[in-house]
Amino acid sequence: MAFDFISEQLSNRVNDGLYRHCTAITGSQGRLLNVDNKNYLNFSSNDYLGLASDPALINAWQKGAQLFGVGSGGSFLVTGYNKAHEDLTEQLKSWLGVEALALFSSGYSANQAIIKLLLGKNDLLIQDKLNHASLMEAGTLADCKMLRFKHNDVSHLEQSLIKHGSNNANKLIISEGVFSMDGDCAPIRSLADQANLYDSWLMIDDAHGLGVLGKNGQGSAVHAGLKNSDLQIYMGTFGKALGVGGAFVAGSQAFIDYLTNFSKPYIYSTGLPPAMAYTISQAAKMVENEHWRRDKLHSLINTFRRIAAEQGIQIAHSSTAIQPIIIGDSKKAVRLAEQLKILGFWTTAIRPPTVPVNSARLRITLTAHHKIEDLQRLVAAIRRVLNEL
Repeated sequence: MAFDFISEQLSNRVNDGLYRHCTAITGSQGRLLNVDNKNYLNFSSNDYLGLASDPALINAWQKGAQLFGVGSGGSFLVTGYNKAHEDLTEQLKSWLGVEALALFSSGYSANQAIIKLLLGKNDLLIQDKLNHASLMEAGTLADCKMLRFKHNDVSHLEQSLIKHGSNNANKLIISEGVFSMDGDCAPIRSLADQANLYDSWLMIDDAHGLGVLGKNGQGSAVHAGLKNSDLQIYMGTFGKALGVGGAFVAGSQAFIDYLTNFSKPYIYSTGLPPAMAYTISQAAKMVENEHWRRDKLHSLINTFRRIAAEQGIQIAHSSTAIQPIIIGDSKKAVRLAEQLKILGFWTTAIRPPTVPVNSARLRITLTAHHKIEDLQRLVAAIRRVLNEL
């Protein structure tokens, strides 16, 4: 049959321990997840500040729906751009210190849009080797030449710029601010120095840094001692620390005007529901002003790493809410996650192609919802299961 490859490739996924499927969760995101009428302590959520089910945001969404309805009715350039979108844009510009900003339905869409928009066959894209799949895929689909530099290795980046940069019309360096599978931070100040030295644009995907790092949650660049306006392109999402959904791209007014006029994903996508924009606005206010959420999260991170070290559990180098335990073998990582679920802990085994081959891991994420006793119980369970395996 013409489509026999589908069954064959799915079978290979199962045999390699890489098969994936969705699990339906009952109720809302929070400290506990309910699956098939059983509660699990949730250590897989990106809801870092515990906002996804906050009553203030639920009320904001309900009020937004009353004010604006539940759909935008069209793309931003037709009828889909509501006063709620304009207000959110102005608020974000003020909070983040950027000149202009465009809203997107997802970070994946935003990343795809930027690379396809800016880079042609005579241009050069240089990405950190561990960048998110949305960035890598967009780079392979674009007409430009794409290179990858060793993870957080600024010297290797400079070698690539020296060797290849002079032959290209435009150059774009891209890195995540906080790496989604490793939890470590990019050397943003050094990346900015290289970009300035070699006349390149610098883009930071700050999906996992926005709201968690920097003064008032302004993100990874501010955490590194820069301003978001020092970056040519700054991308962030609303579905992680802000607890809602959607994304934005920020930069100069000229860049955003160019994006608005020439980016097909922006032009031809239905706009975010205005009620959602209204809710994001409330979330941004809470992230900016409720410092206790970040303080509690960072205290929990330090406590988790200390307890794990005391129990002889090796955690990858990370000072963020993403705390990976590198297992290596995919099947073993899956077994570890399954055994932890039996004990009442919802953790996720991350496997190739999301991470490099032989680096499968347990990706533990901490949120402001957690309690110290939750961390103690999790570490004890991990130690027990690792010993059994």
